[in-house]
Amino acid sequence: MDEPAFPGCLLECRVIGIIEGEQGSNKRKERNDRVVAIECRNHTYAHITHLKELGKEFVHELEQFFVNYHQLTGNVYRVLDVKGPRAARQCIRNGIAPPSGPVRVRRSGMA
Repeated sequence: MDEPAFPGCLLECRVIGIIEGEQGSNKRKERNDRVVAIECRNHTYAHITHLKELGKEFVHELEQFFVNYHQLTGNVYRVLDVKGPRAARQCIRNGIAPPSGPVRVRRSGMA
């Protein structure tokens, strides 16, 4: 797929990296990592397997996109690191892994 997709469109993609970042003020920071992927049938980027293969300038522009996007919404976003597909896949696995230890469920007063 070499043309733009629309919001909500489900695409099969291959992960090529992750931009690790955090947002918020000094007192209230939270991680907000961005996984970077390429649609599997894309011809233009068919040869790309790692984020660094896009070139330093392109990756810098991608980082700045997230910084500027958050700035427009009144938030601060700081890029911590840029890593490859292995780190991105690990982040994805960590995000879908069940929580370790017992799960505590709060019950309401209703029976």
